[in-house]
Amino acid sequence: MDDITLNNGLKMPLEGFGVFQIPDPTQCEQAVLDAISFGYRLIDTANAYVNEKAVGRAMKKSGVSREAIFLETKLWPSFYEQSDAVEKTLERLDTDYIDLLLIHQPAGNYIAGYRLMEKAYMEGKVRTIGLSNFNEAQIQEILDVCVVKPAVLQTEVHPYSQEKSFKAFLDKAGIVIQAWYPLGHGDKTLMEEPLLAQLGKKYGKSSAQIILRWHIQDGNIVIPGSKNPAHIKDNFDLFDFALTEDEMSAIAELDKKVRYYTSTPELLKQYAAMTPPVDEQK
Repeated sequence: MDDITLNNGLKMPLEGFGVFQIPDPTQCEQAVLDAISFGYRLIDTANAYVNEKAVGRAMKKSGVSREAIFLETKLWPSFYEQSDAVEKTLERLDTDYIDLLLIHQPAGNYIAGYRLMEKAYMEGKVRTIGLSNFNEAQIQEILDVCVVKPAVLQTEVHPYSQEKSFKAFLDKAGIVIQAWYPLGHGDKTLMEEPLLAQLGKKYGKSSAQIILRWHIQDGNIVIPGSKNPAHIKDNFDLFDFALTEDEMSAIAELDKKVRYYTSTPELLKQYAAMTPPVDEQK
């Protein structure tokens, strides 16, 4: 498995397992156990997924040391101004520290949320911090006031939305992209792209595996998720082949600037007003 070095020197796996949309605690716990058994060492969750306790249990049951697992979670807007938000997150995960903590949405008082993360970083409760779903102007706002620079931006990236100019801005700022919807939200048109099928035939891989390999070679951290053990295993089977420069360039030509998620001011207001039922999870 390949790593990337973040702007504070911390190494982060280039592929991880995401638990978005696995709210059932038994299913989530088993999926994380499966992922760890197949070799994943990056686990991505969030306050809003309401499954942090299940993730924490799976990590403990896995038999893999805490130090060997890169644990990532995200603060939700309704918790940005709660002074104990990080401590409560640590309690739910049943861990002493978080490897990467992100601001989940640019909603509510996200500057206060970022200050909270900086404090946790300086206290050793968090090893690095970052952002999720922020645009260029919002990231610049953070860069202008931060004491600790964000190391990672989680955002939508896939072959149909490669965010090339945005990535150039992030590269200059020393921020690495972590792609959610790395497979284009399972878009059938993308999955059936003739180029991907052709490359899949050449390497004995699926179109999904070709896309994930493209991400990794392009320097994007990926966090595909699934409840299906076979899919979880297949999504990690990416490290026995490499795409050529010409093949990487050909996939770059697929960019259509098509996104599947669009943030709006109204949506951000809804996020700021919403409080995930974090205390009700099992």
